[in-house]
Amino acid sequence: MTPILELKGITKRFPGVLANDHIDLSLNKGEILALLGENGAGKSTLMNILYGLYQPDEGEILVNGEKVTCNSPTDAINHGIGMVHQHFMLIPVFTVTENVMLGNEAVKQAGFLDRKKAADRILEISNHYNLEVNPDDYIRDLPVGVQQRVEIIKLLYREAEILIFDEPTAVLTPQEADELFKIMRSLVAQGKSIIFITHKLREVMDIADRVMVIRRGAVVGETTPAEADKQSLAAMMVGRAVDLEVDRTESKPGDLVCSVENLTVVDKFQNIVVDGVSLEVYSGEIVGIAGVQGNGQTELVNAITGLQKSLSGKVTLLGEDVTKFSPRQITELGSAHVPEDRQADGLVLPFPVAENLVLCTYYKQPYAKGVLLQYPVILKNAEKLIEDFDIRTPNAFTSVGSLSGGNQQKVIIARELSRPIKFLIASQPTRGLDVGSIEYIHKRILQKRDEGCGVLLVSPELDEIMELSDRVAVMYRGKIIAVVANKGITKEYIGLLMAGVVPEKPIQSDEKTVVEATF
Repeated sequence: MTPILELKGITKRFPGVLANDHIDLSLNKGEILALLGENGAGKSTLMNILYGLYQPDEGEILVNGEKVTCNSPTDAINHGIGMVHQHFMLIPVFTVTENVMLGNEAVKQAGFLDRKKAADRILEISNHYNLEVNPDDYIRDLPVGVQQRVEIIKLLYREAEILIFDEPTAVLTPQEADELFKIMRSLVAQGKSIIFITHKLREVMDIADRVMVIRRGAVVGETTPAEADKQSLAAMMVGRAVDLEVDRTESKPGDLVCSVENLTVVDKFQNIVVDGVSLEVYSGEIVGIAGVQGNGQTELVNAITGLQKSLSGKVTLLGEDVTKFSPRQITELGSAHVPEDRQADGLVLPFPVAENLVLCTYYKQPYAKGVLLQYPVILKNAEKLIEDFDIRTPNAFTSVGSLSGGNQQKVIIARELSRPIKFLIASQPTRGLDVGSIEYIHKRILQKRDEGCGVLLVSPELDEIMELSDRVAVMYRGKIIAVVANKGITKEYIGLLMAGVVPEKPIQSDEKTVVEATF
């Protein structure tokens, strides 16, 4: 049987980089193909070629055995290829109907938009694929999981037969991810075909029919979940054995390191985004903040680190009121910050790697004497950290802005974790990193904890929160709705809290009730 999609010899070069190296790929009708690869392996480049955002230097694309050319996303859609992006392409103030028909408008004879015809078609698609979407709802009022369904409907409305899902569960709760997988199975059962890009090995094992692994721009293997396991897939991705289990020993909390009391923060529109949050972090423990992205985690971290002023409340660090301190003052007390937005808050992109590795200490000895920077010392420090943290850079003088996102993240991690610190705020510390690098960073964070550092970990990755945290605080709509000890609790339980559902009966552990605070 002819595959519904074939890529033959796809090659794409950028200056100094061979992003795709003669890649062959096939997708059968009614199949879910998982595309795996470490950061910078070439997955996104390959899919951007398929969707018409890039043009290949070599190779060809065949749909149903016929060669096609995709010079734009419009061409791709016309050939039955659609893409659900990781960051949704929706207009919040428009209704579902208006978003779906945008660019493919149904019109009446007089030239007016025929919203009813479009809404009827959306309802038909929604019912047929069990998507449960109301055409009249506004996007701004919909949960993230439902917004994703709208993105899927957009493609089905345009009669796409091949659907590309790019990291589709990155912003979903576990329950929403399970619902998405049910929808994906429903789609393939009715003849659609799916390419599923993810770095979550568990999801690959759960949903994929076939798995293709790309490393350094080339296909290194193809298998099925029945023939593989997470360890073998991880080894294929990075080229070596990877320890996927975090060895987290019992924590030994000590003195109070950071205290947040009744903190309230507003955004630029004066909307309350952090609503009376109170939280404590002790030395020798990791407190993880779980929650779907956009529930106030970013603003909470910004207020604690001095990047954003609070409306009211108090932040105490190592016994000192730092509510009105600058980021430098907070850093000098012995804190470290891995920011969520590495480019905006973590790096000076035109500066070389070596200088970015001393951004917190460049004005101190041994890196400076008076106003003069000591470049031999800065270079020696950079060479050591480049080796220790496996930063892939031509040299220490390379502009950090020219590195891949994953390597930019490694520069920040290296700078923050190589200093003597007492409090670490890690916001999405493994964002953009492959499984091998994630393994290393997790070990370093646990090492800091075991050395007596207090750690506040913020991550949309529930697996990461559950693996590393000693206590888990769940944020929902600006509030911390529960703080639970990470003993005997399930991801499903935390997922309910992330969706704003507080179970009537708290989960019990052998030692104590794990729910320490709820509202």
